[in-house]
Amino acid sequence: MSTPSRWWIYQRERFPLLAHGPLILAFSLCSLCFSSLLRGDERFPAWAIIAIAFFCSLFSFLHLRLADEFKDFEEDSKHRPYRPVPSGLVSLRELGWIWAATAGIQFLLAASLSWKLLLPLFVTWTYLALMSREFFCRTWLKNHPFTYMWTHMFIMPLIDFFATACDWLPTSGHPPTGLFWFVAASFFNGFIIEIGRKIRAPEDEEKGVETYSFLWGRAKATRAWWLALGLTYVSALFAAAQIQFLMPAALVLGSLLGLAGFIGFKFLRAPQPGRGKQFEIVAGLWTLVLYLILGVVPMLWRIFS
Repeated sequence: MSTPSRWWIYQRERFPLLAHGPLILAFSLCSLCFSSLLRGDERFPAWAIIAIAFFCSLFSFLHLRLADEFKDFEEDSKHRPYRPVPSGLVSLRELGWIWAATAGIQFLLAASLSWKLLLPLFVTWTYLALMSREFFCRTWLKNHPFTYMWTHMFIMPLIDFFATACDWLPTSGHPPTGLFWFVAASFFNGFIIEIGRKIRAPEDEEKGVETYSFLWGRAKATRAWWLALGLTYVSALFAAAQIQFLMPAALVLGSLLGLAGFIGFKFLRAPQPGRGKQFEIVAGLWTLVLYLILGVVPMLWRIFS
């Protein structure tokens, strides 16, 4: 099989750009716009800054996937040999070179905007390196799924903080007041995505795959997903209040919260095969709308109103 074909298959299965790209673009734009609005600057971010925030964020999320490939290789080889790495489609050595090359691009992009951006970038790299080694307590973490999850989710606010820093660090040099609630919303939103992609109907569970519906049971996993949605919703409302966009955010996100409730109840009543996929779809929709309503939409509203 040709090299382009191999990498096309890999990205389609493990890091689909058509699915992740729009979400990461919304994430990057929202981070920049929200930070700018907090500073009182109602101008749309420069395209060069958008590109830097987007590609650095894209590569950070790619690195999360690559880290999983390395730390889960033995488990995947045993229980999921059909995946690209254990099947031999691509090798860990090749993925290591991809990781190094994209990290180098991140370094150059960050430095081209401001050398100060290298500090939050290095912090993100360091935390990801610790994650890749399971904080040197893999067995203990595996026996404590919730701790495993929240320690890994902490990478989300670090990536988010870096993206916002692309706006405020070269200008004011310090985070604007109110940024905490946006970072908190990003942190809790990571749980929505993580739990949502690991809730399955009984017939869809795979041997050796530790989904949350398997570890906690369907009811507890669904309630945990609802809790993550609720915490994200509250944090998002506090964030929206910082930029005087509370009511639109409350109405739009509240509507999606109702949809999530309906999906969960429907799943608990009749966990039919394939229905667990709805959690992942709603999580993706929620994430896209969240980042649009907290940054891009209010910025465009200010510009054109």
